[in-house]
Amino acid sequence: MTLDQLFLHADAALREVIDQIDPADFSAPVPKEWSQLESPTLLGIIGRHAYDEAWIPDVIAGRAAADGDPYADADLLGDDPIASYDALNDTATAAVRAGDFAETFRFTYGDYPAAEGFAHIATYRAFQAYSIAKHFGIPFHLSPELIDGLNEHVVPHADEWRQWGVFPPAIEPPAGADDETRLLCAVGFWQP
Repeated sequence: MTLDQLFLHADAALREVIDQIDPADFSAPVPKEWSQLESPTLLGIIGRHAYDEAWIPDVIAGRAAADGDPYADADLLGDDPIASYDALNDTATAAVRAGDFAETFRFTYGDYPAAEGFAHIATYRAFQAYSIAKHFGIPFHLSPELIDGLNEHVVPHADEWRQWGVFPPAIEPPAGADDETRLLCAVGFWQP
């Protein structure tokens, strides 16, 4: 699987979860480690993902927030946060499927080759999808394709990324664990 395909699978997984969110839960608190906000809520997390989706066409074209951030003060969620997120997701998906990528993705935390950049943004989406679903009781499983792609492109870097605070400590998988559970244990996100 190519890394842009991995991103598309991870982005679709996050959308699958966001599309199942009950708007009554928008004001619900979420774990502090999900955000840099003092009191993060589910709507705040959706807003963060909307912001990231808005940036995808620019990031893959090699632009950076340091060049100007048109989304910083924009109301990206409007009156219908889920529909607004989906529209941004459609635009991001179309941009990635077009296949015209800069050699370097310029994130706020540094510049990375496009392949590694796709691994970063796929990782964030895939494990946020799982975490949100688990926290709010949303029926969801990572697809076999996404599991395979994460095992191929992310798990080999888990210990290195763990040192940067991306992943918590690894967890010993329970006896008879399935592929999804083993993956989630390797990156420290599995919850019984």
